[in-house]
Amino acid sequence: MGQTVLEMKGIRKSFSGFYALSGIDFSLELGEVHALLGENGAGKSTLIKVLGGIYQPDSGTIRINGEEVKIRNVPEAREKGIGIIHQEIVLVPYLTVAQNLFLGREIVRHGMVDVPEMNRRAAEMIASLGVNIKAEEYVENLTIAQQQMVEIAKALSTKARILIMDEPTSSLTVQEVDKLFEMMRMLKEQGISLIYISHKMDEIFEICDEISVLRDGNLVMTKPSTETNMNELIAAMVGRSLESRFPPVDNTPGDTILSIQHL
Repeated sequence: MGQTVLEMKGIRKSFSGFYALSGIDFSLELGEVHALLGENGAGKSTLIKVLGGIYQPDSGTIRINGEEVKIRNVPEAREKGIGIIHQEIVLVPYLTVAQNLFLGREIVRHGMVDVPEMNRRAAEMIASLGVNIKAEEYVENLTIAQQQMVEIAKALSTKARILIMDEPTSSLTVQEVDKLFEMMRMLKEQGISLIYISHKMDEIFEICDEISVLRDGNLVMTKPSTETNMNELIAAMVGRSLESRFPPVDNTPGDTILSIQHL
């Protein structure tokens, strides 16, 4: 067992009396890719929003590197090294890559925004990820995959050590997915821990070390990816075996209940 960088214990969150999270325990190890699975409404997004400071839990504790923390808003989550790559790209399309990376924290020199320095630093950030994107390029001219790489660079530029990726491959080609996975493996080697949300089982088994399954606001399973299989994961997600999910059907015709002739 490695070093635990994140520990969420007994996390509860309700909306109008309905519990979206019913006492979730979740942990993340150093340099681990941990998959978070579940059907729509299982609680994945709520748990991530609690970690990202968007929601406040009703109860429970969060520890980062063994220290209990309170995450009251998004900036506090960012300060504590948590970055979220949302499924929908949230970059500003009519700004450059560099301007997006430093949005809200522009580099200023002599009372003016230092554009050359921002471009230089942005180019270093992008190059460190092994990506060929110009810092001066406008985001609207980039592919979805390239925009996603900029999102990752932006999160890492805030010193994120825990990176949450929500359905990152939903709009990517096979080649772009391979490039993303290559980058994720590089981030792992740098000691960055990733929470990976996806419905694509083949990707889960290819890139993830650990898998947790949520169902109806409860954590129902956590296992190493090498110790489970697709059937077990689907059964955990839906709460029943595949045999009961797809029961045999008798298609033998019965008695005639309607007959129409010469209409």
